[in-house]
Amino acid sequence: MCGITGWAGFSRDLTTEHAAVKAMTDVLAARGPDAGGIWLDTHAALGHRRLAVIDLEHGTQPMLTPERGPADRPRAVISYGGEIYNFRELREELVLLGHRFATRSDTEVALRAYLQWGTDFVHRLNGMYAIALWDTAREELLLVRDRLGVKPLFYHPTDDGVLFGSEPKAVLANPLARAEAGAEELCDALLFLRTPGRVPFRGMREVKPGHLVRVSRNGIKEERYWALEARPHTDDLPTTVTRVRELLDDIVPRQMTADVPLVSLLSGGLDSSTVTALAARARAAEGERLATFSVDFTGHTENFRADAIRPTPDGPYALEVARHAGTDHHAIVLDRARLLDPAVRRTVLGAWDLPFNFADLDVSLYLLFAAVRQHATVALSGEGADEVFGGYLWFSDPGARRAETFPWLKLGAHRGLDPRSLFHPWFVDGIDLAEYEADLYRTALAEVPRLDGESAADRRTRELGHLTLTRWLPILLDKKDRMGMASGLEGRVPFCDHRLVEYVFNVPWEMKTFSGQEKALLREAASDLLPESVLRRKKAAYPSIQDPAYDRSLITGLTAAAGDGDAPLHPFLDGDAVRRTTAKTAGGSLSEFERILVESTVRLDDWLRTYGVELTDVKGAH
Repeated sequence: MCGITGWAGFSRDLTTEHAAVKAMTDVLAARGPDAGGIWLDTHAALGHRRLAVIDLEHGTQPMLTPERGPADRPRAVISYGGEIYNFRELREELVLLGHRFATRSDTEVALRAYLQWGTDFVHRLNGMYAIALWDTAREELLLVRDRLGVKPLFYHPTDDGVLFGSEPKAVLANPLARAEAGAEELCDALLFLRTPGRVPFRGMREVKPGHLVRVSRNGIKEERYWALEARPHTDDLPTTVTRVRELLDDIVPRQMTADVPLVSLLSGGLDSSTVTALAARARAAEGERLATFSVDFTGHTENFRADAIRPTPDGPYALEVARHAGTDHHAIVLDRARLLDPAVRRTVLGAWDLPFNFADLDVSLYLLFAAVRQHATVALSGEGADEVFGGYLWFSDPGARRAETFPWLKLGAHRGLDPRSLFHPWFVDGIDLAEYEADLYRTALAEVPRLDGESAADRRTRELGHLTLTRWLPILLDKKDRMGMASGLEGRVPFCDHRLVEYVFNVPWEMKTFSGQEKALLREAASDLLPESVLRRKKAAYPSIQDPAYDRSLITGLTAAAGDGDAPLHPFLDGDAVRRTTAKTAGGSLSEFERILVESTVRLDDWLRTYGVELTDVKGAH
């Protein structure tokens, strides 16, 4: 998995900047606890932290080609994080083309693929990756991110080049970067969506999914190498079901390649159960048993209270799937004290680097991953299936379908998740949040590919699918990556294989829901793998703690931010709105969406304080 960072500067000698590059590299130690390395050249510096997964003894980075370039420098140097799942096939092809390999690592395959095909090598990769590659002959830095954006990669232009890193903290560790935010950055922080390329630090950018960035003396140039396309779907239902299953049968075993222990996360829902069943079959073929892990809370299953997004508890279903698939199952049980542990919450904020959050779901996911890390280095998960197969309510809810904004914002606002509600109207109007949201929505719609002859309903469904894959899925992938990497655990997401995403994106909605139930297509493709109860189970969201005492603790943080004159958000919070929200905990718990709203506000205040973010061009800022 690993963490990468570095610096390109064309008007300075970076061989004298070892201390700065080391600082950038060291802050990524959690992403790569096994090893670290730095390579310096006159105008380029690459840093790397390694989580060893494939070819443990070799594959150290930054990796240099044995071929030499100008002034006897290596022809190219790479710092790479992620996994290339088709590296064996690529290696065989490259060997036939005359390349020789010194390691068994996918890193060397990526490096030699660049030497063979230039930047076209990106079209041949199947995987999740963030790549920084310095070409000494061209004096060009190439930054590449995988098609779905599973692996993060940030960059910050400078006067003569660029700083980059797997996390913002690596960029900010360089004295050339400052933690600043203005109105646009605050809008990014308040809205529950991820806009490709945008980061709530002024001047910082993110390499967009499916893009590469070239950095040279001529400046910075961004290029798109992949995007979803609209194509007619000509397969009938049986053929479509068969094709989905064929893809999954290839994807899951392919993503199990590792020279370290690998497990599967299992909630008992359709998505994780499908991945687990396929992985268990692959392990059984090798004469081994797969280990699975789930998360629960003290007393949660026994005292479960059903709601609209969690109609059933996960625990019983996870156990049933584990017995059915023959896995060694482990339930990680958490309590309120662990979720509220200040040290844990600081770790979660530091792992994110950004003011995004899913309330207790972030913290519990980190604690789950930390527990799993005691047993394994790699974990499969079912992330992405709802986005690919249309499992969310907003695909069918009439109000969400008609909304002239991102559908989850519409549904969230109806349930108490309105980012405006705790702030003074003059602040919300001052940063022009409504127009900013509308502009982002117009931009997102303009990116949706069209298909001639589509009905209005089909066109809207395609829009919802594209919005979900490009503006919602990145939040979940960010969460999975940050919480996993904070624990030194590599998460793999089979449903985000670009071949599956491309195919299912163009499957008509009537076929995806042919039985009348969400994700009917996936249910049918997995029908021989799972117990009938799981195949029939209605979608249930990731578990959330049901404990009024937890909510009261959150409210304490909110009232502190509102009442502390030195708190960064103090000038902007509406005291009356805060008191109304506080009153809701007197008689019970906050709703799921109110909890996220409260915690996101507290997280934003903590983020501003922790990173010393300087607010500029914001009315009322200190």
